[in-house]
Amino acid sequence: MGLGGYFTQNLSDDPGAIRIIQQAIDLGITFIDTAEAYGAGHTEELIGEAIQGQRQKIFLATKVSPEHLKAQDVVYAAERSLKRLKIDCIDLYQIHWPHPAIPLGETLAAMEKLRAAGKIRFVGVSNFSLAQLKEAQAHGLAISSLQSEYNLFDRSLEKEILPYCKEQEICLLAYSPL
Repeated sequence: MGLGGYFTQNLSDDPGAIRIIQQAIDLGITFIDTAEAYGAGHTEELIGEAIQGQRQKIFLATKVSPEHLKAQDVVYAAERSLKRLKIDCIDLYQIHWPHPAIPLGETLAAMEKLRAAGKIRFVGVSNFSLAQLKEAQAHGLAISSLQSEYNLFDRSLEKEILPYCKEQEICLLAYSPL
């Protein structure tokens, strides 16, 4: 988040952003996490450019925005992300934030169709409470990860969510860890 803009596109240093990503890969990073919302899609474009010829080295995660959680919108958003990232399959496709007005089952059914079509490998959720995570699991689709803020200032996950994730073998992806 931030390379290529935060929630609006910033084209001011595309070559520098691409060099940063490529250098990180050269130094051994193997996981890149982004979202369609970052840089209004431009961050995905930069990552797509930077990973050309190195895709096999990277586990790539991206997120669908809450306003795109209706079934047809999930599929369309994934197709756009695949195009911007210049890849055939997203390793981890995550719901960025839950949307209270869109049934979670509808969203997850669309993600299952994407998985069955080979367009995504794993499904994750981000910014979900424990109750929302359990609701997602109740729909029968394996939830591989939960992404949440977790750092020295916010350790609230340790009481219930982290033990639950361990018990359920759900990967916890911490954001803002520093």
